[in-house]
Amino acid sequence: MTKTLTTIAVFCGSNTGEGDAYVDGARALGAALAQAGIALVYGGTTKGLMTVVADAVLAGGGTVHGVITESLHARGHSHPGLTRHEIVPTLGIRKARMIELADAFVALPGGIGTVEELMVAWSMNQLGEIDKPAGLLNVADFFSPFLAFLDRMVETRFLPPAHRGSIAVDSDPASLIEKLRAHERTNAPKWL
Repeated sequence: MTKTLTTIAVFCGSNTGEGDAYVDGARALGAALAQAGIALVYGGTTKGLMTVVADAVLAGGGTVHGVITESLHARGHSHPGLTRHEIVPTLGIRKARMIELADAFVALPGGIGTVEELMVAWSMNQLGEIDKPAGLLNVADFFSPFLAFLDRMVETRFLPPAHRGSIAVDSDPASLIEKLRAHERTNAPKWL
């Protein structure tokens, strides 16, 4: 069964990272979302990979919904060209709102916030609170060490193998979107 994806939340760096690969990956994901007719929901800023993916969706004629905190908005970090702006009081509310709006999640390279947002969405799926697939766009093998860490969780019996396989991974944006559409909920118990 193929999932209908109308909106994908993208978690990514508020920096662009070293070199061109991460910017190119963010731009390619934005173009793929626009081409697929999938709206973007993201953190609403003009910083780093966040603005790159948003600008690419907009350039492709797509829709972008930004959810930004009051403090970041007050500092002038709101992207002025978005389809829809939403200002919320706290980071926790911002994250909850993005999860609510999205049909699926994609993480691009990023820092602490990116990993935390991905893990919250993936944990909610694991616990059955939501049924919204999560994926990693593995630009320039950025997530390969993280995937090895997940394998270590399986080896040491902290993560069931079925849940390790419940996150989609690809280096090509269009292929990743197709994997998210084909995602089937993992019904294996969380506990070993």
